Amino acid sequence: MKKFFVMICMGCVSMAMAHAQVQEVATSSKLRLSLDEAIEVALSENPTIKVANLEIERYDYVRKQALATLYPQVDASAQYALALRRQEMAQGLSFGGKNTFNVAGNITLPLFVPSVYRQLKMTRTQMETAVESARASRIDLVASVRSAYYNVLLAEQSLSVLKEAILTTQRVVDNTEELYKNGLAAEYDYLTAQVQLSNLKPQVILAESGVELTKLQLKMLLSIPEDVDVDVTGSLDDFRDEVLLGADYSTDVSENTTLRTLELQRELLLHQEKLIPTPRMPPIAAFGQISYIGQERVDLGFLGGAAGGAQGGMAGGATAQEQSKFWWQYPISVGAQISIPLFAGFKKTNQLREVRNQLAQLDMQRDYAERGVKLQVQQAINNLLAARETMLSNELTVQQAEKAYNISLTRYNAGAGTILELNSSQLSLTQAQLSYSQSIYDYLSAYASYEKTLGKEYSVEE
Repeated sequence: MKKFFVMICMGCVSMAMAHAQVQEVATSSKLRLSLDEAIEVALSENPTIKVANLEIERYDYVRKQALATLYPQVDASAQYALALRRQEMAQGLSFGGKNTFNVAGNITLPLFVPSVYRQLKMTRTQMETAVESARASRIDLVASVRSAYYNVLLAEQSLSVLKEAILTTQRVVDNTEELYKNGLAAEYDYLTAQVQLSNLKPQVILAESGVELTKLQLKMLLSIPEDVDVDVTGSLDDFRDEVLLGADYSTDVSENTTLRTLELQRELLLHQEKLIPTPRMPPIAAFGQISYIGQERVDLGFLGGAAGGAQGGMAGGATAQEQSKFWWQYPISVGAQISIPLFAGFKKTNQLREVRNQLAQLDMQRDYAERGVKLQVQQAINNLLAARETMLSNELTVQQAEKAYNISLTRYNAGAGTILELNSSQLSLTQAQLSYSQSIYDYLSAYASYEKTLGKEYSVEE
């Protein structure tokens, strides 16, 4: 129950924090989001999370239904009967009035119902399972949003690298053109520089398409309309430094959603195992009943004078009763009832065997799943470490490529280098920068996947 209320509180807070973002989407065609804001919007607007929260709410209703069984049960009934032919005791002698009214009220109070008590515990575990399922949905969604967000940053950073390469190449083309016009450079150098510039332009167009596509993927996860323009804040380098500082390579799999779900399923089976024998324990309930019955009076004519004499004798003290056409009575009864099952054809015994068989299967599945999860965690750590080393190596490569390009540019401007040497160094620098951006994305994605495998929830900064 604590997990349920914590989850509800977290959901209310996240919905309140995301409300401003949703309002901004409705009133503006442009939305600027940080990673934390994107995650908040996704957790409040994504249909998967909404369905998971509704499932938790459904199990709360199931719990209340089971709890209602322990409340007093009250019902009332009313009946009117018209005798078309009255019952006869002997020929010419019949009893019962032609019109009969009957109003009754009943109340039942369960005193001891073992099956309901066990069902309540089982329902509580079912709710915890739904909460864990919602947590798993949140973890999966957050990992997807992080990956999509990093992908947008990668596309934008790659586009920025290519645009910078075009500007650099354009300056080389302009410089070479000036030298060519003054007879200080060959036409070949001028044409080669132009070819280099022409080769970069299609890559920029592809990069721009990539930016649009990655933004569409992010908007789909956030349930944001396609016509809303989304801008992301931060850079891959900022997130890289943040992750490097807080990286934790734990192998604790206790929070893994798959293993926790299996544990809850096992707990459900244990509750079911204890629920099966409860019908053998007799339930006890108290009850009360009151009726108000009105029956039309019958004139027993064959009694003749006796009846008349009796009526005459009562004339002085029972005038009101004689004036009434109906005879009214209101019996009241209270008591207790107990139901004792004696024999059910070994049904419960076989049900117990079935549940214990399922428990044995689940234990084996749990052991196998735990070994698999531990292997996944180790693989995630290996991928993370490999991505980190690749990223650091590419960072050094970028520094070396920048130095090589500056040297080749200086040599070219001084007339000691060739255009081929300059183009080659410039191409190497561009490829190194793109590879470095890709390696940062791979590292960040690997870390997000690692946290997802552990079952660690992403913490949004306040």
